[in-house]
Amino acid sequence: MARILKNYTSVSLKIEDLKEKIDFVRIFGRSGPVHIEIGSGKGTFLLNQARANLSDNFLGIEWASKFYRAAVDRIGRWNVTNVRIIRTEAASFIADFVPDNSVDYFHIYFPDPWPKKRHHKRRFICNMNIENIIRGLKPTGQLRIATDHAAYFEQIKTVLACVSDRLEETDFLPAAGTETGEWIGSNFERKYLKDQRPIYTIALKKNT
Repeated sequence: MARILKNYTSVSLKIEDLKEKIDFVRIFGRSGPVHIEIGSGKGTFLLNQARANLSDNFLGIEWASKFYRAAVDRIGRWNVTNVRIIRTEAASFIADFVPDNSVDYFHIYFPDPWPKKRHHKRRFICNMNIENIIRGLKPTGQLRIATDHAAYFEQIKTVLACVSDRLEETDFLPAAGTETGEWIGSNFERKYLKDQRPIYTIALKKNT
């Protein structure tokens, strides 16, 4: 019998409650470095990274209802107090609600590659979304990306080449909780590694 997922109101945010640019100090009840994960899935990365960095604040964005509910339940059961999760469309959320120069790290791990050519326009990493991410990053803030899809990674590098004057490449370091050969330690990555798929990563730092 499947376990009933609980909604922890201390973890979940509602998009309908946001009327203006988000105030991270109010949302987390404290100041501190801000991480935003786009596509947080069931929350594995958020859980491990937040527990390893207790002074940092983590916001996960997830559209799929079943993953969002699983992540909220997971974070709540572990009583991790420095994570919030919101179910919404990431591109519009970043454009409408993330203040300028407010985020220390954006994490984008295994985004949907939309492999069919007619669907490429749905890919999250595009010029407009990268512009909004740069706007939201603090000076020296970082964008970290991982994917198992070689063709998408080539497109990602093309998009990032257009903003090389504002984002410079830096070292991509493994996340907390990773095992040998892993970069992120998420459910998706472990599945892909089991299938012997290569993982492509890139990290970039915003120029001051």
